[in-house]
Amino acid sequence: MEMQRKNGGREPLSNINITPLVDVMLVLLIIFMVTASLGQQGVDVNLPRVKAKTMKVSEDMIVVTIDKNLKVYINSEEIGINELPDKLNEIYALRKNKSIFLKADKDVVYGDFVKIVSVIKSSGIEQLGMITEVPKKNKGT
Repeated sequence: MEMQRKNGGREPLSNINITPLVDVMLVLLIIFMVTASLGQQGVDVNLPRVKAKTMKVSEDMIVVTIDKNLKVYINSEEIGINELPDKLNEIYALRKNKSIFLKADKDVVYGDFVKIVSVIKSSGIEQLGMITEVPKKNKGT
């Protein structure tokens, strides 16, 4: 510990060097920003475009995705449509929050879409949210 002379005696300095702390915090901030952008995952589908309020999906939310070939995904894991009820029952057995999001390609036939919604609702899901895209604005309007 560094000492300073004051009236001939030795007393410890009470100043803290915060430069290393700032360096560590900046490095942690950069790491957080890089890893947050890498956390985006999911299955690419061509979503229908509608005007609605934007809502963020949290990490613990379950998203069921239907692509144009009627492949079903839970988050990014592909499962068979016949396995969907069992998998949802397994996931939501111990959860208090019984909500789920559905993301379907705009080319999915309405009857197939309703079939998936029916399977989800029959699995005990209390809240079902739909994920869409906001329409792109034309430059002329």
